[in-house]
Amino acid sequence: MKILLCNDDGYKAEGIHVLARIMAQFGDITVVSPKSPQSAMSMAVSLGRRKISYKPILKLTPGSWHYLDATPASCVKFGLEYFYEKRNPDLVVTGINHGSNASTAANYSGTMGAAEEAAINGVKAIGVSICNFSPDADFTIVEKFLPGIIKKLLDNWPEDSYGLYYNVNFPDVTEPKGIRITRQGRGHWEKEFVEWDEDGYDPNSSTFGLGSHYVNLEPDEKAFMMVGEFIDDEPGCLDADHVANESGWITITPCNLDQTDYKEYKRLCGII
Repeated sequence: MKILLCNDDGYKAEGIHVLARIMAQFGDITVVSPKSPQSAMSMAVSLGRRKISYKPILKLTPGSWHYLDATPASCVKFGLEYFYEKRNPDLVVTGINHGSNASTAANYSGTMGAAEEAAINGVKAIGVSICNFSPDADFTIVEKFLPGIIKKLLDNWPEDSYGLYYNVNFPDVTEPKGIRITRQGRGHWEKEFVEWDEDGYDPNSSTFGLGSHYVNLEPDEKAFMMVGEFIDDEPGCLDADHVANESGWITITPCNLDQTDYKEYKRLCGII
């Protein structure tokens, strides 16, 4: 099996190294990861006639490692184009993301954007995250359960699966309650912008690294940073991924790149 790996935390993040070790048991690994953290890039691509640096990283194993100074979706595009005949590996796995990508976090996530890029190209794709933002997160639960989840999904992947990709989220616990199939939960963020606090900047965090802290302000400018408080819009609903995840369950959410609202589609067809 030919497997392409990517993430949004950058090639130095522990999560993608753990993922490479896990996925090596399934086949031949090629890693194309951003040079630096690219969190919350969703499906953004590195457009424009500008230089994009690329480098093979010969010292890293298992598999073949490379970085691209580009967004996660761009890394998948690059990997498909340069390392696979007809842009067609057997599987793309993205992550392991440092931090949950449950609920509407999935809409912003560069990790899930990379998985969606694979789905656009007709490649099976799975995004993996753990609810721990620490660069030293404990991935024991992922190492224990992800191989079985990957095998189960691959063995039962539907034939008519255009646009399908999976979002797998692990709770930050030693022993999960089990595995639940969930839907994407509903939530939003408030109080997202606060005044810049130099003491609040953590250069080791997987969510930093894009260089915004180096910006020189003009005399009439004021600095802010984006943090936010997550508001759960459906507390207690265990069929929602974020609620189940926070309750100690590993969640698997089937996603699709087709953003058509079919309920509204049918309603409009009946009145127009």
